[in-house]
Amino acid sequence: MIKRLSVLITFLGSMVLNAQRPGEDDLGAWYMYFGTNKVSERFSIHTEAQFRYYETTSNFNQLLLRTGVNYHINPDAIATVGYGFINTDNTFGDFAFETDTNEHRIFEQFILKNKVWEFLFEHRYRLEQRFLDMGNGNVTEHRARYRFQVTLPLTDTFYFNFYDELFINLQDELFGQNRLYGALGVNITENTSIQVGYMRNQFTNAVYDRLQVALFYNPDLSGLFKKKS
Repeated sequence: MIKRLSVLITFLGSMVLNAQRPGEDDLGAWYMYFGTNKVSERFSIHTEAQFRYYETTSNFNQLLLRTGVNYHINPDAIATVGYGFINTDNTFGDFAFETDTNEHRIFEQFILKNKVWEFLFEHRYRLEQRFLDMGNGNVTEHRARYRFQVTLPLTDTFYFNFYDELFINLQDELFGQNRLYGALGVNITENTSIQVGYMRNQFTNAVYDRLQVALFYNPDLSGLFKKKS
């Protein structure tokens, strides 16, 4: 009886320790695709897929799929409304009877761009309405995000990209998270580029280091929608 009890205590203790270890000490990775496809003079479609891991190639954390409609007010101002689906495994490691979080998200955003010397600046303002299924109940949350981004072309092929993004909760605790990012980008073609970089993702009680690999593919599809003369 005592032996069985000790085994049970050891097992439960191991579960507690693993549950309290969210992968903060591991280098995780985000593998991402982004597309902006022009469909008319003023409109384009945003598509996005992200696969996030607690470790660089294993231990799934999150799947994010997002799309939206962009209205180009002018070349330096874009308004967007869109939808995202997010599936999240909140635990580092596998646990019996664990339940993933599924989220349906609506967002509105506004982007402003400007150029100073060779530096390309971008300000992105975003509001999000988040509808979360926690497995044992549903929660609705709202938050605001602001991202300041700087891109520095090095040559026609290579460039640096940096950004800092602040997340503000519109309920409960004000600070949500902050993402600091730096990357080297490569222009493969006129409409295709790749970025490889590092992100420091800071929460109130944790900091995560993440490798990021992103593919950007932005073909002009407006010709598909023009009427043939």
